[in-house]
Amino acid sequence: MPAVAELVRRARDGDPRAVARLISQIEDASPSLREVMALLAPHTGRAAVLGVTGSPGVGKSTTTSALVRAFRADGRRVGVLAVDPSSPFSGGALLGDRVRMQEHATDPGVYIRSMATRGHLGGVAWSTPQALRVLDAAGCDVVIVETVGVGQSEVEVAALADTTLVLLAPGMGDGIQAAKAGILEVGDVFVVNKADRDGADEVVRDLRSTIRLAERAPGDWREPIVKTVAVRGEGMADVVEAVDKHRAWMERSGELARRRGRRARDEIEAIAVTALRRRFGDLHGDARLDVLAEKVLTGEIDPYAAADDIIEAL
Repeated sequence: MPAVAELVRRARDGDPRAVARLISQIEDASPSLREVMALLAPHTGRAAVLGVTGSPGVGKSTTTSALVRAFRADGRRVGVLAVDPSSPFSGGALLGDRVRMQEHATDPGVYIRSMATRGHLGGVAWSTPQALRVLDAAGCDVVIVETVGVGQSEVEVAALADTTLVLLAPGMGDGIQAAKAGILEVGDVFVVNKADRDGADEVVRDLRSTIRLAERAPGDWREPIVKTVAVRGEGMADVVEAVDKHRAWMERSGELARRRGRRARDEIEAIAVTALRRRFGDLHGDARLDVLAEKVLTGEIDPYAAADDIIEAL
């Protein structure tokens, strides 16, 4: 097994095997993870992170594949993190949907990785932020994060992405359901896929009506609506143009720095809470916890005071 520093060097040179090993170390919470992150840190922050989300059946994987094709035609290196609840993709280190993304399997400018959520709510795996950092350092110009779906607990992809694409499709009740699910609040670009079907124009009208209700200050971003037929690649150039315009607006307005600052704070908090939870788990067999529980039961102290004692002990 190559040393961590050698793996990082090879990953930065674009070696897919090294990238795969680093992401595997992240998923397995390897003891060398701290060293990996420390070595990667100076080489990150360049890639544009694009979140792709939407209800099951709207064509997320097909759209992602078409987006990869469009970005590659523009000469950009692309990484894809396909976050799935059961991780059905197979094929070793270089993973991908064998049906929809097969055309990119031999392209050295594309890296596709499937990551299991492992029960994590929100539609993204807990290790996704660190995996993003690996692909960023490996020279990807764009990293696409495709989520399992969307719903009340599955909109956190927006916290990971610079730009969030929300996909909708006619015939799925998406016009009203989108507003109920809260995804209209996280979308930066709306894509009405399968636009060759009846009802596509109605979905566009519903979206426009809902978007108009949002309060905006002068100079705020106005979310575009793009119609696509991803299976034929139609409309993908318009999606790429909308993504690039959003990126330019974020850089001008300072929103990109704000979003990435929030992302860094959230990641620090998640790592700290995980570490505390792990240390708290070590207390489960500790007699101090039993003593405090007994004091709470007898009314000698309240649960908050008991929790304070535990925190001080940690």
